[in-house]
Amino acid sequence: MLLILLAYLGGALTIVSPCILPVLPFVFSSASQPFRRSGLPLLIGMALTFALVASLAAVGGGWVVTANQYGRWLALALMAFFALALLFPHVSERLTQPLVSVGNRLSQTAQDGQGRPWAALLLGVATGLLWAPCAGPILGLVLTGAALQGANVGSTVLLLAYAAGAATSLGLALLAGGRVFSAMKRSLGAGEWVRRGLGVLMLGGVAAISLGWDTGVLAQVSTASTGSLEQSLVARLAGDKVPGAAGGDGAAPGGAMTGAVGGAMNGGAMNGGAMNGGAMSGAAMNGGAMTGGAMTGGAMTGAMQAKATQSLSLPDEGPAPALSGAVQWLNSPPLDMAQLRGKVVLVDFWTYSCINCLRALPYVKAWADKYRDQGLVVIGVHAPEFAFERDADNVKRAAAKLGLDYPIAVDNNYAIWRAFNNQYWPAHYFIDAQGRIRHHHFGEGEYDQSERVIQQLLREAGARDVSTQVADVRGQGAQLAPDMAEVGSPETYLGYARAERFASGRVTHDDPATYTAPDKLKLNQWGLAGHWIVEDEQARLDQSGGRIVYRFHARDLHLVLGPGADHKPVRFRVTVDGKAPGDAHGADVAADGSGTVTEQRLYQLLRQPGAVGDHTFAIEFLDPGVSAYAFTFG
Repeated sequence: MLLILLAYLGGALTIVSPCILPVLPFVFSSASQPFRRSGLPLLIGMALTFALVASLAAVGGGWVVTANQYGRWLALALMAFFALALLFPHVSERLTQPLVSVGNRLSQTAQDGQGRPWAALLLGVATGLLWAPCAGPILGLVLTGAALQGANVGSTVLLLAYAAGAATSLGLALLAGGRVFSAMKRSLGAGEWVRRGLGVLMLGGVAAISLGWDTGVLAQVSTASTGSLEQSLVARLAGDKVPGAAGGDGAAPGGAMTGAVGGAMNGGAMNGGAMNGGAMSGAAMNGGAMTGGAMTGGAMTGAMQAKATQSLSLPDEGPAPALSGAVQWLNSPPLDMAQLRGKVVLVDFWTYSCINCLRALPYVKAWADKYRDQGLVVIGVHAPEFAFERDADNVKRAAAKLGLDYPIAVDNNYAIWRAFNNQYWPAHYFIDAQGRIRHHHFGEGEYDQSERVIQQLLREAGARDVSTQVADVRGQGAQLAPDMAEVGSPETYLGYARAERFASGRVTHDDPATYTAPDKLKLNQWGLAGHWIVEDEQARLDQSGGRIVYRFHARDLHLVLGPGADHKPVRFRVTVDGKAPGDAHGADVAADGSGTVTEQRLYQLLRQPGAVGDHTFAIEFLDPGVSAYAFTFG
């Protein structure tokens, strides 16, 4: 019920989002007609169509998006026809002679104010096909759940609640607008000008949507963005019960990345990427951010050691789900909870290109080594975000490079993820010797607390001489704990399904296009230069010499990259404010800015010493074929 309320409130807030502007003329075209016969059917058609298309696109794959594109063009044609009928009723009547039953009714509806529910419903369906909201954290949560959990009544109800919220706020605006229009029509000659004005505005809306302004320009100039307000609502009403509820940059508590599985959105439910696939505009700055705030290891050491012998309150959260459904196990034969009875188990959900996961892994490794002989079993569950993380060989190489020797379940189908009803990377579930979940933690941070939980569960299981001290862990390279006080940039995806703040014009989906990077970028804007193919989860360079630029504020800058299909290395050169990085170079870059993409993973490109400020990052690729997926910061 709480999520339904959140979805409804999130929808209601869309009235102040700039992405609603192109469809407002379609809605207000009914303002002068009786609400129950015109406005209400239009809003119902819009809400139902939006919910249906969003549900199908979130779970149904790219064919839904393709089919919806055809539906959008038909809807644009209908809207343009209706706008012409408002502007030129006599011309409209002549054009519609072959289709008198349809054309005259539309024209007459526009003129006589009587309102026909079926015509309004049809316009509502068209509006629902065209509406691409600037998805904030709340819609991001809903779409993420739909993508991860598959088709179900719950996700459809949440999308309907979101659409109903939008319809409510639009309905109130429509009722208020109707009174204004009625007063204007009472003035001599005003009715004709109101009708024609609506026609002009509708044609403007058609043009804006045709040119992609609804999902491009308006999403970028979101001066009335509701992201922070939505995030506040989520935090107040739901706490850590839903993804993106709290934590730095709106991520999961302690800096987790919310579970927007890469590729799950299959090209984006909302056309052109205004909906940022589970990650979502506002959610990329907020939900889904891989740069969440950490309470770093050691921050609470003194206080925790003072209470080392005191028992923690660890309520029973229910039986641990089965570990079945993995496509492969690394470092171990398949395990199940029955054979682990009597052991304390830590289940760690992670994915190898997630910066939050990488920064948490040194602690997980330390616990596995420190308490293995006293009965702790650590199980990593690798649930992929990007398509390349589904390759078991890639996971195996990454695990070996990271020094992970404990059992790892390759959960490509998210079977274990769903069994735990998990929403985050990383997520830690602490299971006692009786197979009951006694504690959980989402995201980075609170490592001392987590280790105390392990110690207590081991004592409850009968282990002797369990240490009361916490491990002294220091991550290296990209695994070094972040300086979250200085992070002012969000996780940013480059694929159109979840991209936002793109400053190089309209994105061409899945086809080669030439992009130009702007001379100046605002903070957290980014752009492409050169010949690129932008796909749902990546931007792929089609010719050498392409660049990516980003205006950022953070100590560390990372970028998930991969070579082309031929696996040939791709050379690159990094600059900061037009110069070689020097001492600010990252682990994967030399001081002169040179580096090479050799495999699909996260690359640390910058680590700045000293004070952190706003800087312009640029990376130029000297060879074609590279794929760029996502920026993260620390």
